[in-house]
Amino acid sequence: MSLTQFLIAFLYFPLTMIATTEISLDNKTIPKSIKEEALIALSHYPELAKTEISFVFKNDIKKSTMQAQPKFTSFFKGKKNRAYVIKISRKIQIDTKELSIHEVPKDVMIGWLGHELGHVMDYRNRSNFGMLIFGIKYLFSSQHIQEVERAADTFAIIHGMGDYILKTKSFILDHADISEKYKAKLRRLYMSPEEVMHLINEH
Repeated sequence: MSLTQFLIAFLYFPLTMIATTEISLDNKTIPKSIKEEALIALSHYPELAKTEISFVFKNDIKKSTMQAQPKFTSFFKGKKNRAYVIKISRKIQIDTKELSIHEVPKDVMIGWLGHELGHVMDYRNRSNFGMLIFGIKYLFSSQHIQEVERAADTFAIIHGMGDYILKTKSFILDHADISEKYKAKLRRLYMSPEEVMHLINEH
C-alpha cells in the first residue's frame, strides 16, 4: 500500500476497533483478515466515503466468490441513503478447484474487492425500482450479466485499479487446474485482459 493510498484511506475512514474479528472504519465494517486489501480498494473510490458498506464472510455463496448487493433494511430509504454488503465466500469453488479465501494472493484479493466496489458504484446510480428490474434481469439474462460485470470492471479501471483487475483475471485464466470450458465462460461474461489493457491505456 503506497503512502498516498494510506493517507487517503486514513482521512476518509477513521479507525475504531470493535470485537476481535472486525474493524469499524466510520461507516465501513471489514474483517481484520482483509483489512489492508479492503483499505487499498476503498482508497480508489473516494465517492464511496459516505456510503455504508459491510464486508462479510459467508460459508457459501451460490455461483459466486463475492457478491455485492444493497442491504435489505436500507433498500427503501432511497439511493442516496442506501447501504451495501459485499459477501465473500470463505471457500472459493472455481470449476473443480477449491481453496480458502485466505490462499488468494493479496493483489488478487484487492482486484476482486475493487470489482465488487465497481458494482456498488453502478448500484448507487439506480433507483429502487431500477434495482428490482436489475435483479430480475440478472437472474434470467446472460447478456445482462455480461453488461453488469463489464460495467463493474470499467468502474474499477477508471478508478485506477486496472493492474489489480488484470492480476485477478490472470489468477483464474492462467490457473492450470481450471478447465478451458470454465475459462471460456469467464471470457464470454467478463472483460478480457486485452480489453482491460485497452481501457487502462485510455485512462
